[in-house]
Amino acid sequence: MREFGDAATSAANPGTTTIHIEGPGESPTHQPGLPRGSGGEEDDELLGNDDSDKTELLAGQKKSSPFWTFEYYQTFFDVDTYQVFDRIKGSLLPIPGKNFVRLYIRSNPDLYGPFWICATLVFAIAISGNLSNFLIHLGEKTYHYVPEFRKVSIAATIIYAYAWLVPLALWGFLMWRNSKVMNIVSYSFLEIVCVYGYSLFIYIPTAVLWIIPQKAVRWILVMIALGISGSVLAMTFWPAVREDNRRIALATIGTIVLLHTLLSVGCLAYFFDAPEMDHLPTTTVAPNQTVATAK
Repeated sequence: MREFGDAATSAANPGTTTIHIEGPGESPTHQPGLPRGSGGEEDDELLGNDDSDKTELLAGQKKSSPFWTFEYYQTFFDVDTYQVFDRIKGSLLPIPGKNFVRLYIRSNPDLYGPFWICATLVFAIAISGNLSNFLIHLGEKTYHYVPEFRKVSIAATIIYAYAWLVPLALWGFLMWRNSKVMNIVSYSFLEIVCVYGYSLFIYIPTAVLWIIPQKAVRWILVMIALGISGSVLAMTFWPAVREDNRRIALATIGTIVLLHTLLSVGCLAYFFDAPEMDHLPTTTVAPNQTVATAK
């Protein structure tokens, strides 16, 4: 009866304003919103703008512990096995037009996967390099195999320096360019470390296959691994720089791919194709002999 009374009052007085107070059992009626254009949906799909507000809201609801406590760093390793495997699969099968950070990282960036991927890669390169050197010179009588444990420390320095210093430099550069040009996409330092860490997973099976003593096979493997991991980095960071100056954007992506190429080629050349000196034939010096000359 109240609804009919409100309708009659509105019909009698068109200029009046009717206020309807809903009861506790009534559900609010939502008005349909304005339709969004296809361009905005594509940008949200590529850049993840529709999830950024939800992520920031969830992040704000979490209690942040002081950085000197163990709980603060424990949050960086709070990830399950399914998420790690899903991110590894995403790094091995990059999808054109899809943002790796939005699809796999932004909801819960972690350091667990990148840390163990780098650790596994270090031992894979060092052990495979020693085993490759042994198989190449197997059967040579003048070759004496000596395990090179120093390759472990060298590989660890190279891999972890690349996985941390390059993302740090890239994050600083993006922050600097973002202050000059209003970019659509911005990444945190933890997200960049995640992208670089998971992009290195393809080199673990590649390093094992580098044991094959054929240079042509090794170079084919490194080109395949470089194409897969490099495409993940390029497709991830291109949306962050495409609104910048065209030359700066292309130079940034070119530098990212170039540094990734130097890492791949450098590891292959140093740990697998480096000339070994301990297999060279040794020359025996005969003892001095006294020669009697006939007088």
